[in-house]
Amino acid sequence: MSVSKHSIMIAGHRTSVSLEPEFWDALKRIAIKQGTTPAEIITRIDANRAGGLSSALRVFVLKTVMNETPL
Repeated sequence: MSVSKHSIMIAGHRTSVSLEPEFWDALKRIAIKQGTTPAEIITRIDANRAGGLSSALRVFVLKTVMNETPL
């Protein structure tokens, strides 16, 4: 599985984030559902994360999808 780098602004600094295309797509869909942008979600996650940003984004996407999907 390949990763795709995206350059984003966080707190006035440009940084790049590497995620698989499926995670980028899911993040965009989540942002639309929440009435926000992927950049705003990434900024919020960055402010509250303990580990790496890419990992934190993957966990966010996974948790969001799991909460939306009934078992």
